[in-house]
Amino acid sequence: MVTIQSVRAGSPAGKKGILAGDILLSINGNEIKDVLDYRFYMTEKQLTLLLHRGPELITVKLRKGEYEDIGLDFESFLMDKQHTCRNKCVFCFIDQMPKGMRDTLYFKDDDSRMSFLMGSYVTLTNLSDEDVDRIIKMHMSPIHISVHTTDPELRVKMMKNKNAGKVLSYLRRFADAGIDLECQIVLCKGLNDGENLDRTMRDLCEYRPALGTCSIVPCGLTCHREGLYPLEPFTGEDCAAVLDQVAAMQAECMEKYGSPVFFCSDEFYLKAGRPFPEGEFYGDYAQLDNGVGMIPSMRDEFDDALDMLDDDDRAIVREVSVATGYAAYDFLKSLAERLCKEVPGLKVHVYRIRNDFFGHEITVAGLVTGQDLMKQLSGQPLGETLCLPSVMLRHEQDKFLDDVTVEEVEAALGVPVTIQDTSGGGFAFVDCLLGKEM
Repeated sequence: MVTIQSVRAGSPAGKKGILAGDILLSINGNEIKDVLDYRFYMTEKQLTLLLHRGPELITVKLRKGEYEDIGLDFESFLMDKQHTCRNKCVFCFIDQMPKGMRDTLYFKDDDSRMSFLMGSYVTLTNLSDEDVDRIIKMHMSPIHISVHTTDPELRVKMMKNKNAGKVLSYLRRFADAGIDLECQIVLCKGLNDGENLDRTMRDLCEYRPALGTCSIVPCGLTCHREGLYPLEPFTGEDCAAVLDQVAAMQAECMEKYGSPVFFCSDEFYLKAGRPFPEGEFYGDYAQLDNGVGMIPSMRDEFDDALDMLDDDDRAIVREVSVATGYAAYDFLKSLAERLCKEVPGLKVHVYRIRNDFFGHEITVAGLVTGQDLMKQLSGQPLGETLCLPSVMLRHEQDKFLDDVTVEEVEAALGVPVTIQDTSGGGFAFVDCLLGKEM
């Protein structure tokens, strides 16, 4: 039962006189609770809609193309409240946020609908048997799952949820129903690493071919962990050991399945000082949003972008600056130096920003704040523009995590800011430095 916010003129619903404010109860006898129900039951060519208009019940029948939208818009994307997380994970990044930030930064998402629609990861602890039945009926595939461990008792301990172990049974139900699984393991030193990581990887292989890939990422630890479970960061030596351990499983998987299946995030390679695999190793980069293969992908695209430079590009005269976190600094500096050799008139200043806001263990660019940028770049040569990756900003691309705006950074540093779309990879990086339209 959801309220219609607007009806598009000329749409099948508009032609049948459906109005804003009407309440949609069902389609073809199926109750409508949210966007998934709506999209699933709307695909048929002949629809019977049951609506509430004030005190009246109204039935509307209409015909449409099989995948034609009937023209209804609702208050929210999900047509329902987003489901919040019921866990208290020992590694939860949100629990490590400082106080006084905007409310949306403290929201813990654990919504299976967002997993299907937007690719976010869920723990399964929010699901009932009825929810699992609906996912299977609607074939909501793929579903992205935060597994962390397949040891039921350890999963309860890590997630502080008594049902965290029981819901692992849903993995088998999904796999048997042909639902594709994309998984992740947030690795915590002394908890789910070592022998437990081996067990988790082997257990997950039992779900092949439904299991597509699984990322392994280190837990992020801020300096705001007072009163939280004691966790230690992975050292460079620890990261090298994890890479070796996962490599052994990758070799087995390549022999059995023709795919590595398990992929370590870029942070492991950077911290261990290990070279990255070739781009082909990552296949279609299914775990890119989890920080897996971002640098190899950008490296390969950058090589292609250099090959495509023309005489006009090489004649550009320009001085710019780039800021990033400690993790990607050496890599981006090397790319900038290579580009400057190809474009003699280009001068690029690359700066690494120490994360004073979240703590020095946080080294990724996506968690660099506006105030750290302003403090550490003040007085530095910045050229005609400061290039920043889009991952530093919230979705609206106007504010950093600490609510400092792009305009405030520009005013403090006395230089315009250019936002590089990180989804554009190496091509966008080159275009940003050369001042070409992106």
